[in-house]
Amino acid sequence: MLEWPTLALMAAVYALWALATTWATALWLPLGMVLAALAIAQHSSLTHEVLHGHPTRYQTLNEALVFPCLSLFVPYLRFRDTHLAHHRDPLLTDPYDDPESNYLDPVVWQGLPRSMQVLLNFNNTLVGRLLVGPLVGQWSFMRVDWRAIRAGDRGVLRGWLWHIPAVALVLLWLSFAAMPLWAYLISTYLALSILKIRTFLEHRAHEKCSGRTVVIEDRGLLALLFLNNNYHVVHHMHPKVAWYRLPVLFRRNRAHYLKRNDAYHYRSYGQIIRQYFWRAKDPVPHPLWPKR
Repeated sequence: MLEWPTLALMAAVYALWALATTWATALWLPLGMVLAALAIAQHSSLTHEVLHGHPTRYQTLNEALVFPCLSLFVPYLRFRDTHLAHHRDPLLTDPYDDPESNYLDPVVWQGLPRSMQVLLNFNNTLVGRLLVGPLVGQWSFMRVDWRAIRAGDRGVLRGWLWHIPAVALVLLWLSFAAMPLWAYLISTYLALSILKIRTFLEHRAHEKCSGRTVVIEDRGLLALLFLNNNYHVVHHMHPKVAWYRLPVLFRRNRAHYLKRNDAYHYRSYGQIIRQYFWRAKDPVPHPLWPKR
């Protein structure tokens, strides 16, 4: 079964991206950069849909639809493998076995230089996540992958090798488009910053794995950019459900999901921004580590 809303959104994203890097840039460069950032962020959310088996029954076709890496820095195959590993719910927030955890082992934390602790504490505020989050995340991600490649992990190496033509397609387009490369890099960073709003508090440390995943009842622009992953506990419980069905599924079973995640809930992204823009929601060292 074809998921036409997802296919239509994919077409719209590529059209917006092309428009942003050509006509909009020629009209006014800042406009082109903002539109490009929105297209890149939306494309990243679509790659998340793809790795969960959307929008067709043919996974090779799905992956071909998002093959050009608009975000430049995150190889699809590595995103796929690490994100699917993240979906092992009993390991959520584990500093070692959850690839998307923002927590560190307290022993590791104590061994870090003071400057690194200051940086990571700042990164745990929303303003920090926006300003330095993409750099911190990319550095950590690439460091782990480099170690794996040096240890002989061919799967990780293959993910990065396939990334080369995916980026080359984007760079080839940019070589003819109106947008200069430096401006596109800024747009990419802006897009990655926007995506950090989504991941900022998706998960929390909690004794029960069912209580670790958030619900944010937001239906605005950010919810669209994140393809309703703000209903994150619904997504984790039903990862094969398409993005446009998540809000309906939540509304039909609201009490069930909020009981399931022990009321880890926010009304909107506006509430999150007001509460955590200048202060950290969580400590960097995992508060429940080591496991008892």
